[in-house]
Amino acid sequence: MFHKKTYQNRRAKLSQDVKNGLILMLGNNYVGMNYAANTYPFRQDSNFLYFFGLDKAGLAAIIDIDNNSTTLFGHNPTIDDIVWEGQVPGINDLAAFCGVEKTEAPSSLSSYINNALKSGQKIHFLPPYRNANIIRLSDLLKQPVESIKADASIPLIYAVAAQRSIKSQEEIQEMTAAVNVTKAMHVAVMQGAKAGVKEAELAGLAQQIAYAQGNGLAYPVILSKDGQTLHNHYHGNILQEGQLVLGDFGAQNSMCYAGDITRTCPVSPTFTEVQKSIYEIVLKAEVDSIKACKAGVKYKDIHLDAAKIIATGLKEMGLMKGNIEEAVAQGAHALFFPHGLGHHIGLDVHDMEDLGEQYIGYDSETQRSDQFGTKYLRLGKRLETGNVITVEPGIYFIPELIDKWKGEGMHTDYINYDALNAFRDFGGIRIEDNILINDTGSTIIGDPIPKTINEIESL
Repeated sequence: MFHKKTYQNRRAKLSQDVKNGLILMLGNNYVGMNYAANTYPFRQDSNFLYFFGLDKAGLAAIIDIDNNSTTLFGHNPTIDDIVWEGQVPGINDLAAFCGVEKTEAPSSLSSYINNALKSGQKIHFLPPYRNANIIRLSDLLKQPVESIKADASIPLIYAVAAQRSIKSQEEIQEMTAAVNVTKAMHVAVMQGAKAGVKEAELAGLAQQIAYAQGNGLAYPVILSKDGQTLHNHYHGNILQEGQLVLGDFGAQNSMCYAGDITRTCPVSPTFTEVQKSIYEIVLKAEVDSIKACKAGVKYKDIHLDAAKIIATGLKEMGLMKGNIEEAVAQGAHALFFPHGLGHHIGLDVHDMEDLGEQYIGYDSETQRSDQFGTKYLRLGKRLETGNVITVEPGIYFIPELIDKWKGEGMHTDYINYDALNAFRDFGGIRIEDNILINDTGSTIIGDPIPKTINEIESL
C-alpha cells in the first residue's frame, strides 16, 4: 500500500468532484472455480484499490459526502478463518491502513443504504462488471438487476476517470516495476523460442517469471505462431523454422499495477528478408508514434499517422497501391492493421475500461469512429501530462479477412490482392511499449526491452 494519506487525499478529491450524495464502493469477493471453496486467484476491484488500497476480499465502503464521513465495512477473522488462512488483520486494522475512522460489520451495509434511500440521499456507484456485485447492488438499492448498469453514476465515473487517468510519481514507480518484470518475461521467451519447442512451454516460462518476480499476470498470455489472431490464447502448436512468434503479455506487481508489452521474434536464429521488411515497417510506426506523443495531441491523429506509415511501407512492398491518404481515409489499411494504436494502462491493463471507453478514451471533441479497424481504437482524445498509455502498431495477414474483402471487391484501388497469396501463412507482427506522457513528449517506462532486429537476433 501507499501511505494512508494518499488514499485520504484521493477520497477527498473524489468527494469534492462529485459534490454531494453518498458514494458506494463494493470490493470484490472470492469467485468459485468449480465449487465455493476452490476459488480463482483473488483480484480486488481496481477502483477499490485506488481509493482504499486494501487487497482483501469481502470489503465495501461508503463515502458520505453530505456528512463528511467514510465507513469501511468488513468482518474480523474468526478462529476458523485463522486455522485455514492464518492470522489476517481485522477490520479496524485495515481501516487504519487506509486512513478510515469508522468501521461496521458487513451486515450493517444494508441498513445504511436503506436510511439513505429513505432520506432521498443520492447514491453514486460505478458500473459493476461482476454478476455477483450486480445482484448485490440490486438487493441493496431495491432495483431490478436489469437497470443497475444503466443507473451507474455519470458524475462519479467522470470524477474517478479524472483522477486515475493522471498517474502520480509513486504510481509510475509501481508501473516501472511491473514493466521490468515484464521485460524479464519477454527476454526469456525470445531466448527460448526455437524449432521443436511447444508454445505452451514459452507461455509457462512467462507465467513462471510473472509469479516469481511479480504478482502474477496482468492478463492471460497471448503467445502464438499465429500472430494474425489478435487475442490468441491457444498455446498448442510446436514451433518450426521460419515461423514468427508473437508474444503479448505482462506482469502485475505487488500493488497490482500492470505491464503490457508485445514483442515478435523469429523461431530461427534470424529473420527472413521478407520478415525483416514487414518488421521494419511496424517498428517505424511504433517509434514514430512514440515520438509524436505529447500533451495536447489527439491520440486518434497519431493512430491515423501510424496507419499511413504502415500503408506506405506496404505500398513500397507492392501489397498496397494508390493514394495513401485516400487509402487510410477509406479504411483500406485495416486489412493489415485492424485494431487501435493503444489504450490507457495502470491498475488495469485496459485501464478503467469497466467505466466505459466513451468516458475514458473519448470526449465531446473527439468521437469514436464507426469504420472497421479505427472503431477499435480505445483512446482517441487529446493526451494529457501524466497519462500512461500503450503504443502497439502491427501488421497482420488474416486469410479469412483477405478472402472476405477480396470476395466483396473491397478497396481494390488500394490493395494488391494477387500479391497477398504469398503471405497467407505469414502470421502477424506487433511491437508495443508503455509510455508516460509529458508536456514536450513522452518517456518509455522501464528498462529498454530488445526490439530492433539486431537486438532480437543477438538473443
